[in-house]
Amino acid sequence: MVILSFHARHRGTGHCPHEGARVNTTVTVALAVGSLVVLVSAVALRLADRLGLPSLLLYLALGVALGEAGVGIQFEDVGLTQTLGVAALVVILAEGGLTTRWSDVRRAIGPGIALATIGVVVSLVVVAAVAVWLLDFSWPFALLLGAVVTSTDAAAVFASLRRLPLPRRMVAALEMESGLNDAPVILLVLVLSARLTGGVTHPWYVVLAEVVGELVGGAAIGVGLGFGGAWLLRRAALPLVGFYPLATLALCVLAFSSASLAHCSGFVAVYLCGLVLGNAALPHRAGTIGFAEGMASLAQIGLFVLLGLLVSPSRLADALLPALLIGGALLLLARPLSVLASLVWFRMPLSQQAFISWAGLRGAVPIVLATFPIAAQVPRATRVFDTVFVLVVVFTIVQGWSLPAVARLLRIATPLTPRDIDVESAPLDELGAELMQLRVPARSRLHGVYLPELRLPEDAAVVLVVREGRPFVPDENTRLMRGDQALLVSARASRAEAERRLRAVSRAGRLASWRGESGRATEVD
Repeated sequence: MVILSFHARHRGTGHCPHEGARVNTTVTVALAVGSLVVLVSAVALRLADRLGLPSLLLYLALGVALGEAGVGIQFEDVGLTQTLGVAALVVILAEGGLTTRWSDVRRAIGPGIALATIGVVVSLVVVAAVAVWLLDFSWPFALLLGAVVTSTDAAAVFASLRRLPLPRRMVAALEMESGLNDAPVILLVLVLSARLTGGVTHPWYVVLAEVVGELVGGAAIGVGLGFGGAWLLRRAALPLVGFYPLATLALCVLAFSSASLAHCSGFVAVYLCGLVLGNAALPHRAGTIGFAEGMASLAQIGLFVLLGLLVSPSRLADALLPALLIGGALLLLARPLSVLASLVWFRMPLSQQAFISWAGLRGAVPIVLATFPIAAQVPRATRVFDTVFVLVVVFTIVQGWSLPAVARLLRIATPLTPRDIDVESAPLDELGAELMQLRVPARSRLHGVYLPELRLPEDAAVVLVVREGRPFVPDENTRLMRGDQALLVSARASRAEAERRLRAVSRAGRLASWRGESGRATEVD
């Protein structure tokens, strides 16, 4: 009867019963292409790791191959690229904040902020001067080009440096610079684009005050939402484990949106919100970090492929010489001077300063920024986009491949394995308890400690130990060993005290209290 009535409804209407399926063909094809792009990009990432090649280049190449010079997809929507690019940068910066450890960042706050402010100004001025001198650009146009190429790229820095055995303070300074310098640079690009199109008439000092105000306001909103979100997530019993990663990332995006609506810097807000949340004692932190890393990788793939689609390869030959000149001036002159001016106030070895100078990687951020002048209809803005695209490709190859060799040449020491433990917790709501998981690091002084010597609270206990892949239930004669994984259960009210005790013993051994070790977290709580 259902089949007969179905045919009766469509008899004589002139419409095929499968017309709705044909209407959705475009969406189906888009989903298929998107899925294939992600899968191919994942395989390309594996290939890039083996070759030591930055993955962004393979993603860009995939976009170019799909574009007008390859498969033939015509894509020229600069406005859509800019919108999706900003959205992707929000996710990438959120992941950068979530995966950055406060114990590293607190020692690099000064250098990181200096590189993101003083370094940006010095680099911008030097690049602009070179463009005026060698390429005969006008000063306003040269300053715009300098602002576009000045910002280091968070995705490139995070992906490249975290795989290398480098001093943690130096890496943290580079990560903080890449996470914070996007905000002032984007504001500068918008202001300079408006000036070139006659849209800004305020004096420079008024514009500077507005920029500083937006940065400070964005920082306040990001930190405030970070602490508020951490408090909420610690006390809210969400119905599904998978909601915790979603809620954490949603808070970061909310920080960006709230700051932008308040006419403050959303990019500063999202990074600092992620930094606070990533270092708070949140439930299911490991799952949250893994989810954020996956979403950031997806954002990078989509962003680079989209930028590859947007570029016209036929125009790139004309941009090669300007790109080499500007890129060479940036790498060999502007970046060293900006690092020297930024880090002269801090005690950082010259070898590390030299590496920071070489490791100022460019990536998606300058290319996305190059779409802003096009959207604002700045004259010759297309030339800026082509120059920046070639510059990023060429100098990413040069810098990305050479980072390990430069680190060896400068004899930058490998950081020691940390003693501190990382405790992952999950709520057991019906029991009013917390389940905690820890791994004993290689240099931890938990090695050899008997369980009673931990002196955990009375309502906390180690219930399972996994050693060399074999689980067993411990007793009072069990000693923890390097590489052990342990499960602990504690009453909710005692979780923080149990974690502090574990951290104290890991740092100072069984006599931690006698040695004055309190076990306070080195991260933001």
